[in-house]
Amino acid sequence: MAKEKGVRELEDLPGIGPTSAEKLRAAGIDTLDKVAVSFPANLSEISGISAEKAKEAITAAQEATTVNYETAGAILKKRSDLGMISTGSKDLDELIGGGIETDAITEVYGRFASGKSQIGFQLAVNVQLPRKDGGLEGGVLFVDTEGTFRPERIESMAKKAGLNPEKALENIVVVRAMSTEQQMLTLERSDKLIQEKNIKLIIIDSLTSLFRSEFLGRGALNERQQKLNSHIHRLAMLANKYNLAVYVTNQVMDNPGLMFGDPTTPIGGNILAHAATTMLYLRKSKEEKRIVRLVDSPLKQEGECIIKITPDGIKD
Repeated sequence: MAKEKGVRELEDLPGIGPTSAEKLRAAGIDTLDKVAVSFPANLSEISGISAEKAKEAITAAQEATTVNYETAGAILKKRSDLGMISTGSKDLDELIGGGIETDAITEVYGRFASGKSQIGFQLAVNVQLPRKDGGLEGGVLFVDTEGTFRPERIESMAKKAGLNPEKALENIVVVRAMSTEQQMLTLERSDKLIQEKNIKLIIIDSLTSLFRSEFLGRGALNERQQKLNSHIHRLAMLANKYNLAVYVTNQVMDNPGLMFGDPTTPIGGNILAHAATTMLYLRKSKEEKRIVRLVDSPLKQEGECIIKITPDGIKD
């Protein structure tokens, strides 16, 4: 975060003009914080300025930025203000520590028709409930990248939850993203919407499908991961800024190098794995049953539970 010292943009740094700043932004060095932790030789090579000027720019960036320190006690107090959204299953809520948490990203991955979208629909309904009933009395931003959104499912789930179906649908803002640019811009321009609609849950179904289809081959992998990293960073920032929950679904692939166990691996690699606060793996069982495995969580140990996907929603 920049201090009041006259240095607020890259162009304000000594030796960095508009052309050099544009080169830095194109290379992903788009904030003062990123300049502050750069190496002079690297900054010089990217921006086209001398090594000495690069050192001056780095020093100025370090002086213009600050680190916000907090005690563990203060963080604990903040966490007491976090909200939880019930999944509709007491067993699943127990598995993940009480429900889908605000100020966090929850990732659910699994094969086609494993129930990822169904859990998202249930959360879109439950977040509208009173807090005593497992909700946050808030709205939903639903980013649909695969054409999976079904208002009919929302209606039936809302009726079962005791909500007015028409009002429940009005509280869900749906964006049908057809490209990664549309998907990313939806979040970049979402601040006003979040405040006006009291958005307490962002759902992206699915997070990676458009990135996977647009950036094909190893040659495009680096650009794909950079864009995905920026997108996830924006999600985390919104979750923290507005104390809202983020639920993302993810596609999977088989890991051919795995000799034993389930070869199913989520798309996105370490970037998504490190960004997600809670990771769940969903797989089909008999009939309406699904097995949910907690893969990663800062609060709970790995474990599994069984849920049921019914016409009325998610059940134990």
